[in-house]
Amino acid sequence: MKNLGYYNGVWDEMEKMSIPMSDRVCFFGDGVYDATYSRNYTIFSLDEHVDRFYNSAKLLEIELPHSKEEMKEILNELVKKMETGENFVYFQATRGNDPVRAHVFPKEAKANIWINIYHKEILDLTKLVQLITMEDTRFLHCNIKTLNLIPSVMASQRAKEAGCFEAVFHRNGRVTECAHSNVHIIKDGALITAPADNLILPGIARKHIIEACKKMDIPVVEEPFNLEQLFDADEVLVSSAGALCLVADQIDGKAVGGKAADIVVKLQHMLIQEFIDRTT
Repeated sequence: MKNLGYYNGVWDEMEKMSIPMSDRVCFFGDGVYDATYSRNYTIFSLDEHVDRFYNSAKLLEIELPHSKEEMKEILNELVKKMETGENFVYFQATRGNDPVRAHVFPKEAKANIWINIYHKEILDLTKLVQLITMEDTRFLHCNIKTLNLIPSVMASQRAKEAGCFEAVFHRNGRVTECAHSNVHIIKDGALITAPADNLILPGIARKHIIEACKKMDIPVVEEPFNLEQLFDADEVLVSSAGALCLVADQIDGKAVGGKAADIVVKLQHMLIQEFIDRTT
């Protein structure tokens, strides 16, 4: 199958799937999601992504219909139906169906499970990327991987129009994260990354970068940093499921980084090797 759609146990090519209009996602974006990649029909960091998925659902009081083990089994079975083993694996849960459009959610509603899988490979880590900065206008629960993504959609569009890969959000000068990635800096041999509070999503790739740094005896500082520190960093890193550790060489048209290439190369090598080892 070239691409796959799944909805509450029914699966087919995405274009052939239909979703009821009464699903609360249609009215409120009422749900959560997660995403990762597969290689050789093996899903990367599946346990971590499923754990975060269930945590997001719990924070929004969405009761999922499957246990974690059942959810992982469903995802693994669906990946095996694809023509290629290299895929983007997306899954989400919505609060359920409600024919009456009401903001208050019905307690008896059963969550709906959506899954989309299509061929896509992780990005080339040797590619330098360009960024723009934008004021962070999102709500104050960015730690929940909710389906309400309009600010990120608009920021991603602005980045594309500027010929850039990502938009870096900031709140009153404090750098939080990107539209669909985490952002980190290297300064004086240490990795500095925003704390995993309610202003950022606790990225799985972020976690792996932190673990890799510790294995390499690179100091890790989890504390807020500002725009001035961003522009003055020895290196600026962007991480996500599909971009394990990309390096930025330009922000808002100004050259940045390029001062700790040795650390970056070692870090990228460790991360890509981990990806290969865990999907072989």
